[in-house]
Amino acid sequence: MKRIGTIDRPHTHDPRNQAEMSVPTHEPVGSATPNVTIIGANDSRQNRTREMQLIPEALARAHMHDRLREADVQRQAVRLVNARRMQRRAERASMRARRALAMAVMH
Repeated sequence: MKRIGTIDRPHTHDPRNQAEMSVPTHEPVGSATPNVTIIGANDSRQNRTREMQLIPEALARAHMHDRLREADVQRQAVRLVNARRMQRRAERASMRARRALAMAVMH
């Protein structure tokens, strides 16, 4: 039994991938018209294939750009949190120094 298509070899409507037609025995050799190839269609099909092969690369590049931007935002947030923590620490140290100076002056 001949199957139309399988998982390994799916049926295709693309004439380039189909099996060649057998020549009927009742026609004399050389009477059939020659095979016609349309160069423009093949070129556009090739360009489309090339563009489609580059789509995952473009998606990966966009994904990496987003991840880098998120990492930069995260680093800026961490730096801001650390700067505020250091500022509070410096303010507390300044207040301790002022109290110590006031205590030394008063006594």
